[in-house]
Amino acid sequence: MATTGASTKEQKSSYALSLGIIGALFFIFGFVTWLNATLIPFLRIACELTDFQAYFVTFAFYISYFFLAIPSSWILHKTGFKNGMALGLAVMAIGSLIFIPAGQSRTFGLFLTGLFVQGAGLSLLQTASNPYVTILGPIESAAKRMSIMGICNKCAGILSPLILGFIVLKGADGIEAQVATMTDLNEKAAILNEMAGRVIVPYIIMAVVLLLLAVAIKFSPLQDIKSDEEEDDSPVVAVKHKKHIYEYPYFMLGVVTLFLYTGCEVIAADTVINYAKSADFPLDQAKFFASLTMFSMVVGYLLGIVLIPRTLSQSKALGYSAIIGVLLGLSAVLLHGKVSVYLISLLGFANAIMWPAIWPLALGGLGKHTKFASALLVMCIAGCAILPLVYGRLADVFTRQQAYWIVVPCYLWIAYYAFRGHKIGRPKEVGD
Repeated sequence: MATTGASTKEQKSSYALSLGIIGALFFIFGFVTWLNATLIPFLRIACELTDFQAYFVTFAFYISYFFLAIPSSWILHKTGFKNGMALGLAVMAIGSLIFIPAGQSRTFGLFLTGLFVQGAGLSLLQTASNPYVTILGPIESAAKRMSIMGICNKCAGILSPLILGFIVLKGADGIEAQVATMTDLNEKAAILNEMAGRVIVPYIIMAVVLLLLAVAIKFSPLQDIKSDEEEDDSPVVAVKHKKHIYEYPYFMLGVVTLFLYTGCEVIAADTVINYAKSADFPLDQAKFFASLTMFSMVVGYLLGIVLIPRTLSQSKALGYSAIIGVLLGLSAVLLHGKVSVYLISLLGFANAIMWPAIWPLALGGLGKHTKFASALLVMCIAGCAILPLVYGRLADVFTRQQAYWIVVPCYLWIAYYAFRGHKIGRPKEVGD
């Protein structure tokens, strides 16, 4: 009995350590991902960009998911999941180091290259670490672990704009006003070069931390798992599966839905600093709105943990969140003044549970197609690359406020999918 008790205690200790390591990785996901909210206004000033050009920051970072979602699965098949995590962190470190020559030369193309490489490493890291959340403990508690990971991600998103913003956006309003009136091009270049160089030290520190984490993961006690097991992930084994994934209408509609949702999430977080600035908030204050967006997502996450599925089904929670998104989006473009900025930040609350709700609605009942379908859904993160770019173009042509009209039809589509679209062609045996 004593031996059994010691073994159980050891298992619990190993479980806690593994959960802590994966939680740290999800924190890293959030910290690196939501730095873009600060990089956009920073690079717009330092590299003298239009809004449209500045949102190539999100494009370069997220488009890597589109190209690397399926290759990441192949890489993990060769390396194993633990080595894949370490490799992903190392690739992210390389992307961070590219910021050194980018900051020294004030070359926007090099910044975008570094962001793409970071996104590539993050794509591999996400593909490797998400399955770990499932295998760390009983399948019945997997949703609880995913919620914990999501909170780790968004808490990092609260901190990262504040930390980087404090370093690179200090006095940015004065610099922008100063260079706007300068006629001496050499003096102007010197000031902007000094500003661009502010990112060098933070990204060197980031690269070192990522490399140390890669080594720690490599030699950690994390259990390795195989990725080549062909298993039926459907909860309903009696469902007769179709030959091609494209024969499932509810999944294909889910692909569109996830694409639109990811775009809306990034628009809410990564455009709000520039928008706050246009609403007469100085950048020293505007930088806090990205963190407010992340905080509102954490509140939504916690509310989702409490309500789903005891009070609300996943589909209804998604639908109500989409309706909130429509109302906030409409209010933000129709109301004027600083209140509109707060409404954009509150879109984080509407977005909070959309990711965990769309996935099961799209994947339920796919059986043997589940793994390939999951890779296609990861590719939908390209919405984070495309829609903010469209927003940036609309902001240049109209205004930053009017450009937010783009989120309204997106949320309407998400509401349609929640209340109707996810049922089209869906087996009755598969629940909501």
